[in-house]
Amino acid sequence: MMGDFYGLPTRTLSNGHLAVEYLAEAGPRIVRLYVTGSDENQLAELPAVKQATPYGDYCLYGGHRLWHAPEAFPRSYIPDTSGLTIEDLPDGVRLCQAAETTTHIAKRLQIRLHADRPALTLIHQLTNEGVWPVECAPWAITQLPLGGMVILPQPVSALDTHRLLPNRQLVLWPYTRWDDARLHLHDEVILIQAEAQLLPCKIGYLNRHGWIGYLRDGVFFRKRFEPQPDLPHPDFGSNAEVYCNDQFVELESLAPLRRLEPGQSTTHIETWEFYTGLDLPPTLEGARSLLNMPDKNEG
Repeated sequence: MMGDFYGLPTRTLSNGHLAVEYLAEAGPRIVRLYVTGSDENQLAELPAVKQATPYGDYCLYGGHRLWHAPEAFPRSYIPDTSGLTIEDLPDGVRLCQAAETTTHIAKRLQIRLHADRPALTLIHQLTNEGVWPVECAPWAITQLPLGGMVILPQPVSALDTHRLLPNRQLVLWPYTRWDDARLHLHDEVILIQAEAQLLPCKIGYLNRHGWIGYLRDGVFFRKRFEPQPDLPHPDFGSNAEVYCNDQFVELESLAPLRRLEPGQSTTHIETWEFYTGLDLPPTLEGARSLLNMPDKNEG
């Protein structure tokens, strides 16, 4: 089914539980996602947000995108406004971007809907199509509307018998303030209230639980991924990051860093789950209920 995202052509996948809209000529980008029974886009829409680069404007659009980490300007901001090819799959679609002319890295994103529930699997792939080795990591970034609460589960158990070794770390970016009113540190969870403030906030950490989540207006969105704590990661060892500013909040997961020889690829898999009709407050008590939620939708 063809559609339109602020003048850009789109196509839509649906499984009766979710409708996922993606750009048909640019990206790979997912721009809208609806749960059955709601006409509200669960993803942020940012058609006017752009970043000027030596290669032209980079358009955020909102929604979900694939980057390669670590972040650098202008390498991370190469425009992806054209050149997309689409391969239909039995349960989804594969979106393929031609290799970037400056990095020679090609991006591919598979979207696979689960037939029996409001869930999907995303397979992110980076391929080195250049002539030199490149070290990078797939970086899956999802932009969401403000007004909700980010939930970042934290480890509380010790990593050694005598409890002598540290079991967690928190990474801050230069513009992040410890006293940011949006940031709430608790023993078993870190919460970020996604409210509009002029100064941005970004944190990262090594997530051993394999998921991060967002609760907004009775809908809980959970991003799952496989933790690989023994492998090196970007950003001081982070595999999960959150960025919040006055327009949107981003939930991000990262694969380990890998040296790609010419022709080699690396992948990163996320599973998205949506729980609707929840009567939970955006508080620590509400977050604790979600931490203990059984995985009844898995399988």
